[in-house]
Amino acid sequence: MSAKIKNIIFDLGGVILDIDERATIKALEDSGFTDLNRLKTPEVLNLIEKFDIGIYTANTFRKKMTAALGIERMSEEKFNSIWNAMLLDIPRERIEAIEKVKKNYKIFLMSNSNEIHYDLYVRDLQLRFGYHEFDQLFDKSYFSFDIHLRKPDLRFFEYILDHEGLQPEETLFIDDSANNIEAAKCLGIETYHISRDELVRNLFENGMLKPDII
Repeated sequence: MSAKIKNIIFDLGGVILDIDERATIKALEDSGFTDLNRLKTPEVLNLIEKFDIGIYTANTFRKKMTAALGIERMSEEKFNSIWNAMLLDIPRERIEAIEKVKKNYKIFLMSNSNEIHYDLYVRDLQLRFGYHEFDQLFDKSYFSFDIHLRKPDLRFFEYILDHEGLQPEETLFIDDSANNIEAAKCLGIETYHISRDELVRNLFENGMLKPDII
């Protein structure tokens, strides 16, 4: 079945970029924050979602988030450092694997992401790998804060399919979230639910999908 795939849409966090949300929680604790239950309140989750779809600027998000968590205002640098603590690394072998895959497929990036995170990993991409933006590594990259849509919203998937002229049955979506995978399936997109223990490069051999992947 993998022979019919012409396009691959990659998730970023947990697939290309290693992440650990617990690192941000620890950074909050190290700064004196102890009421971890506040992180799960509807108010805080709503703030994060609105920041992810670009409704709030970074400055507005910082002000609203510190207020919602009941912590003292902190410098922009300190807040960003705490918020970005969950972002770990893009291993070089993943970049090399994607470069090979691009020779055989049209490849896209689809990420629920926000302005603060974006600034950090784009800088990392530039300094370590020489790409000035993800659009140079992928045929096109789509970020929720820019598109104003967030996975698993079906409209986000439809937006990419429409703008790129992709056929769902010829398109593979790779993500580590079961909810996002199920959303893609609703549109007839082929999917691969990758665990965080798996390595994305192991899905390919010489830049081609292994036959048993889908």
